Amino acid sequence: MPPRKKRHAKAGKSKKPLLWTLAILLLLIIGGAVYYFTSIYNQLDSMKKDGENSPFQNVETVDVDTPDPPKWEGTEPVNILLMGVDARGVKKGEIPRSDTMLVASIDPVKKKISLFSILRDTYVPIPDHGKERINAAIIYGPNTAMQTVSDLLGIPIQYYVYTDFQGFIALVDAVGGVDYEVEKDMVYKTIADGPEYDIDLKKGFQHLDGNKALQYVRFRHDATSDFTRTQRQRGLLKAVADKLISTTALVKLPTILSEVTPYIDTNMSVNDMWKLANVGYDSTLGGSEQIPPMALLKEEETSSGSAVLGVRSEEKLKQFVQDTLSGPEPSPSASPEATPDSSASPSN
Repeated sequence: MPPRKKRHAKAGKSKKPLLWTLAILLLLIIGGAVYYFTSIYNQLDSMKKDGENSPFQNVETVDVDTPDPPKWEGTEPVNILLMGVDARGVKKGEIPRSDTMLVASIDPVKKKISLFSILRDTYVPIPDHGKERINAAIIYGPNTAMQTVSDLLGIPIQYYVYTDFQGFIALVDAVGGVDYEVEKDMVYKTIADGPEYDIDLKKGFQHLDGNKALQYVRFRHDATSDFTRTQRQRGLLKAVADKLISTTALVKLPTILSEVTPYIDTNMSVNDMWKLANVGYDSTLGGSEQIPPMALLKEEETSSGSAVLGVRSEEKLKQFVQDTLSGPEPSPSASPEATPDSSASPSN
């Protein structure tokens, strides 16, 4: 009998180190989780720039008499205006025109994401500023840009995300680049912009880092100019989004956010971002369309004689947007309007 008691005593002693080890591991896991989510929260919170950190702080005309965007309650569709600007040659405090404008529409009920890329030479009314190319709307402030796009598409725009070339490069590099099919050779060089902005890509499936990805989405020096460029932008954006929601990228999320946060401005709160992340993670990409669609485009001239792009029917454009949001695969060719000549590309 005594030997049995001794064996119990040894077993009891041997459990204590194991319990301490499990307790320490549990504390490390909890501490790591707290650090992980605290880091994410702090980085997300830093994306909303205020005061001296806002890119719009020195512009006197920002959002004059433009109402705040509508609130998103979390159950209805939400629309986000994504704006990429080319800040080369822009003086400090000035806001450059947007080089890229996309709207991401997320339906939390259907779990569907629709993308609309807006041709930057589209000639539209800008609230309180007359008619201009739509890429000029941002120089009057983000609320004005959101209202302008909302008026064009016929849907409310609740949020905006604003970045520049460096922000795009940082995002692609932070996720480790993307493997992508470049559909043709793309070459464009100019002395004015400098060699750092040259475009030199070869056709074929390849790995694109941030710089090469930027070259791909910037290229517009072919017969169809901005028309095919917006298609490329939507396609690459989907590839980056797919990479971002991968398991590996989620583990590295605090690091990814720290790389891109300095280049991003938005009106989203952290709570908004959490809600959008939950909805977006479970959603799939539905429609992906150019605005205006080819069937509704027409060439116009400004009062100064510059070539711009007009819309044949504002009502049909709004209906096209609704069809894209509600239908499985809407087609621009469904419009009864004649398709304009494909050689009618936007001015540079």
